[in-house]
Amino acid sequence: MSTLIVPPIPPSPRDDAIQLYRAFKGFGCDTSAVINILAHRDATQRACIQQEYKTTFSEELSKRLVSELTGKLETALLLWMHDPAGRDAEIIRKSLVVNRNLEAATEVICSRSPSQLQYLKQLYHSKFGVYLEHEIEANTSGDLQKILLAYISTPRHEGPEVNREIAQKDAKALFQAGEKKLGTDEMTFVKIFSERSAAHLVAVNSYYHDMYGNSLKKVVKNETSGNFGLALLTIMECAKNPAKYFAKVLHKAMKGMGTNDDTLIRVIVSRTEIDMQYIKAEYAKKYKKTLNDAIHSETSGNYRVFLVALLGPNH
Repeated sequence: MSTLIVPPIPPSPRDDAIQLYRAFKGFGCDTSAVINILAHRDATQRACIQQEYKTTFSEELSKRLVSELTGKLETALLLWMHDPAGRDAEIIRKSLVVNRNLEAATEVICSRSPSQLQYLKQLYHSKFGVYLEHEIEANTSGDLQKILLAYISTPRHEGPEVNREIAQKDAKALFQAGEKKLGTDEMTFVKIFSERSAAHLVAVNSYYHDMYGNSLKKVVKNETSGNFGLALLTIMECAKNPAKYFAKVLHKAMKGMGTNDDTLIRVIVSRTEIDMQYIKAEYAKKYKKTLNDAIHSETSGNYRVFLVALLGPNH
């Protein structure tokens, strides 16, 4: 469920483009006007505004935003201008190739559904002229590389049906590959986590708990580490409850001294039109504080105004 608040009768994309152009003109940029328009338009509307802007003023809106805005607001707004798959492609590219901080790419890939990944791969190739698989091969290694490649290339079932017998076998195989063994047989984890549907993994987790008394989350934490562990945890947690998973990611980004703004921007911008209502509910339930209040106290200025606008009302 989206939290995006769009006007009941939105202005035409042409009107929006003209208003944006006016906000950029003159001395300094009318940033509030820019946020008021763009934070209240959905992906289709944003795409139309960008087309209109280019047609009317012969320049890319994104280029203009770069020259008018700065800092975290610029980062957040530019990311917001994409549609979900285009945004995922940008985040992954930046994470794998530019920053070489593989956490963001791992989170995005392992939290998306098979059909989302299918579309993402096509888009990635048309956008950057390189296959996502090749990009992963070139920029990762070891078990992380194995799980990411397996996860983006295996067609998984997306329905709720589960074969109980196979789920029990999987639980047993994971026990033998992990807790029962000295060291860990990572390939068994890679195979099961990349080939099974979300509903199936939830069943495996439940059998595992019944048979061996531990949750798979705990097993993954004990048996693996680094981004490989993050990949498995993300797959597992998002199979069970993606909103709860992202509530935790946001909380962790704001915990302690300083704020991890890259994470805040990535999660809020990319989940606003997907499941932000649920994330807000999970956040309030788990941390006894609304997500809006948390974001409000960790951010400031127009950057704060923009993020809070995406979050919608503070319940």
